[in-house]
Amino acid sequence: MTDRRGTLWAAILGSGIVFLDSSVLTVALPRIARDLPAHVVGILEGESYVYSGYLLGESAFLILAGWLTDVHGRRRIFTLGLAAFGISSLLSGFASSLEWLIVLRVLQGISGALIVPGSLALVTASFSGEEQGRAFGVWSGASAGVAVLGPMLGGLLVDALSWRAVFLINVPLVLVALWLTRRYVGEGRVAAPSGSLDLPGTVLTALALAGLSVGAISGQQRGWSNPSAFVALGIGAIATALLPWWMLRAPDPLVPPALFRSRNFTVTNLSTLVIYAALAVTFYYLTLFLQGTLGYSAAAAGVATMPGVLLLALFSSRLGGLSARYGARWLLTLGPMLMAVGVLWLSRIPSTSPAWDLSAAAQTFTPPSGYVTSVLPGLLVFGLGATLMVAPLTATVMRSVPVERAGVASAVNTAISDVGPQLAVAVLFVAMTQNFYGALARDAPGVDVTSAAVRHAVAPLNVPGPGVSEDVRRAARDASTGAFRLAMLVAAVLLFAGAVINGAGLRIPSGAPLLRVASPDPLWRRCRHIAQEIRGES
Repeated sequence: MTDRRGTLWAAILGSGIVFLDSSVLTVALPRIARDLPAHVVGILEGESYVYSGYLLGESAFLILAGWLTDVHGRRRIFTLGLAAFGISSLLSGFASSLEWLIVLRVLQGISGALIVPGSLALVTASFSGEEQGRAFGVWSGASAGVAVLGPMLGGLLVDALSWRAVFLINVPLVLVALWLTRRYVGEGRVAAPSGSLDLPGTVLTALALAGLSVGAISGQQRGWSNPSAFVALGIGAIATALLPWWMLRAPDPLVPPALFRSRNFTVTNLSTLVIYAALAVTFYYLTLFLQGTLGYSAAAAGVATMPGVLLLALFSSRLGGLSARYGARWLLTLGPMLMAVGVLWLSRIPSTSPAWDLSAAAQTFTPPSGYVTSVLPGLLVFGLGATLMVAPLTATVMRSVPVERAGVASAVNTAISDVGPQLAVAVLFVAMTQNFYGALARDAPGVDVTSAAVRHAVAPLNVPGPGVSEDVRRAARDASTGAFRLAMLVAAVLLFAGAVINGAGLRIPSGAPLLRVASPDPLWRRCRHIAQEIRGES
């Protein structure tokens, strides 16, 4: 194996580990919440923190990690990220409580932030010309494959072994990636970026994200009786207010305000905020609903959500021709509208929809009729819309700024696509919990829904604990279905809003210079690389 090929496989394996860990986690969340004791957080609250903690750690350190990679060396920071990710994964696999797992997930997110920018930098530095294009093609195909197979693999691991295997499987993969890095990857760094790192901006971003998310989730779970929730919200609100003030005054701001003088850059980032928020809401709560309410096995939930992702992986990179022929504006309007229609279809899933037990012990692997009629059509329409939207959206962002600002523009768009999901899941958690316990109090009048014991035993989108009567279980199933329907309606509204923002705000003539996404985002939100393509070439 040559050094360049070894570098490519190290980059693929490194970023693939990060993508795999993200895609398999959602199918493991219900089992994690059921098995791990929670001493401080509630069940759904803990699930939300385990999910969003990774995103918080990653988004807060993403731009910082890119700066470290350029200044201190690609190989060194990539190796540090791999080692930290392996250690945090090992510790996560042996977590003794939900609270410890939340802390370790934040550390995983920080480690992932060190890995992903380095993986793209290694490929960029090792290849050039047509070879670089082919290398990014291999990188993107492998990443998309991980996104497609990740949920199914995670479900099989959870059902056959334990949810702990979802984290422990990272360890041997990290060891292989570290060996490849040491054996084939050469050190490389570029001249230090002009100006200094905007550390205050980085800190303010982290405080804003963490304060608003943690405060909203914690306050609702505890009925707004704990002052810590208000303290967290206050910190988040103050940091959010100070962030634009600081960006306008900092000598070298984390996000240069001049970027937003471009109309298309501003519009696409605004639509990214709402569309990617809808993406996170849809798949996060759909996976919980399928398992915790309808009774799908973890493997079945993973396979059930594959069709939409499969369409994206197979066809999103081929949308450049349509974008150039008809104009990206129409694709960026039609795509989110189709996604909204798919989400509205998912909102129709009834509480009586049958379970799907896809496991080695199951007598059949055929999905139930309820999946074919209530779930699959919505996912196919959603996936078609996402396929139309993802590549043109990324290309439009990068085309709207000068070439010398492409790296910063990509980082800004990636950070925004991280912020939207975190805040949307946290804010919607408040509304869904209120909706769930209101419906439960109505349908099960004898249950004190304000009791901490009741909230621990009966949580939204989760199987009720032992000792809960059948009547309360039935009422909880109906209440969870109502809460899930609310989440899907909110996601649909966000997607329609994204379509309107793109349709009314963008100014992109048909026949504009064609850009191709050389590494389409397998999780629809991160790690974009744009490469120029000569019209007429494949």
